[in-house]
Amino acid sequence: MASARDIRRRIRSIGNTAQITRAMQMVAASKMRKAQEAAIQVRPFVQLLYRIQRKATTRPIDFKHPLLEVRAVRKRAVILVASDKGLCGALNSNLFRLVAEYDPQSTVFITAGRKAAQFVARTRRQLVADFPYGDTPRFAESRAIAALARDLFLKREVDEVRVVATRFVNTLVQQPLMLEFLPVGDIRGVEVPGAPPPEALAADRTEVLFEPNAEDIIGYLLGHYLNIFIHLVLLNAKASEQSARMVSMKGATDNAVEMIGHLTLEYNKLRQGRITQELLEIAGGQAE
Repeated sequence: MASARDIRRRIRSIGNTAQITRAMQMVAASKMRKAQEAAIQVRPFVQLLYRIQRKATTRPIDFKHPLLEVRAVRKRAVILVASDKGLCGALNSNLFRLVAEYDPQSTVFITAGRKAAQFVARTRRQLVADFPYGDTPRFAESRAIAALARDLFLKREVDEVRVVATRFVNTLVQQPLMLEFLPVGDIRGVEVPGAPPPEALAADRTEVLFEPNAEDIIGYLLGHYLNIFIHLVLLNAKASEQSARMVSMKGATDNAVEMIGHLTLEYNKLRQGRITQELLEIAGGQAE
C-alpha cells in the first residue's frame, strides 16, 4: 500500500499536469474558433466554383483539357495532410490507416504537416515534397501544393492524384477521407453545403456559350479550382486538428481531476485510519 507521502506526491504531480492540460485546452479552444470560422467562410466560394466547374466540364463540347484526361493508373501521387503537432487524439492515426492501403512501390507522397512527413519517412515511402502550413493556412501555401501536383500529372510522372485529409464536421466529429484530385472530376467526400449533387449537374443540359472560347475559359477555371480545392482541404484539416486537440486536452484535464479526487479520497481514508489507530492505542494505554 502506498504511503501518505507517496499519495500527496502523486496528487501534486497530477495537479501540475492538469494545469498544463487546462492551459493547452484554452489555447486550442481559441485557435479552434478561428480555424472553424475560416473553414466555414470559404465554403460558399467553393460551392460556387464547384458549380461552375461541373457545368463547364460536363458540357458536350469538342474540347479536352489535359487536366481532365483519365489514364490507366500505373503510378499515383497522394497529398497527405496531417497536423504539425500531436496531442490531438486519433486524428493522425486514422489518416495513416487510410494511407496504408496504397502500394508503396507505385505511390509517391506530397505531405503537408510535420506528422505527415514523419509518417512517410518512418514507413520508408517515397516523398516528393513537404509543405508547411500554419495555424491559419494561407492561399499561397495551397497554391504551391496544387501547382506541384498539377505539374506531376501534366508531365505524366503520375497518372492520378488523390488527397488524404480530414473533413471538419463539428467540434466532436472529424472524418478522415480519400478525395479525388486529378484528373478533375466530382468532389467526392468533400461536403459543400448547398452544392447540388453531381447527378443533378450532369443531367443539366442548358446550352452554354463560351467566350472567347472553351479552351481558354476551362483552362483558366481549372487552375483556380484546384488551388481553392487544396485551400479548402487545408482549412478543414486545421479546424479538425484544433477541435481534436481541444477535446483531447479537455478529456485529459477531466481525467486528471477525477484521479485527484480518487487519490484524495484514498489519502483521507489512510489518514483517518491512522488517527483511529492512534486513538485506540491511547485508549488502550489508559485502560492498562
